[in-house]
Amino acid sequence: MSAMAERSGSKFLYAPFDVANERIEANERVAQERWAALEYRLTNIEAGLERMERRLWLAVYGVAAVVLIQGASSLLSVAP
Repeated sequence: MSAMAERSGSKFLYAPFDVANERIEANERVAQERWAALEYRLTNIEAGLERMERRLWLAVYGVAAVVLIQGASSLLSVAP
C-alpha cells in the first residue's frame, strides 16, 4: 500500500506549513503598506511646505516693495 492510501482526511492536516515564514511575509507586507502611507503623507507635507514657502516669499517681496515705494515717494516729495 502506498502512503497516500493509508492517510485519510484533509490534505491540510499533512501538508507542510511554515508558520514563521508566513508570519515574516505578513510583516513585510504590513511594512510595505506603512511605508507607502508614510511616503504619501510626506508628499502631502512637502506640497504644503512649498505652498507656504511661496506665500512667505510673496510677503517678503511685498514688504520690500512697500519700503521701496515709501522711500521713492519721500525722495520725490522732498525735491522742490
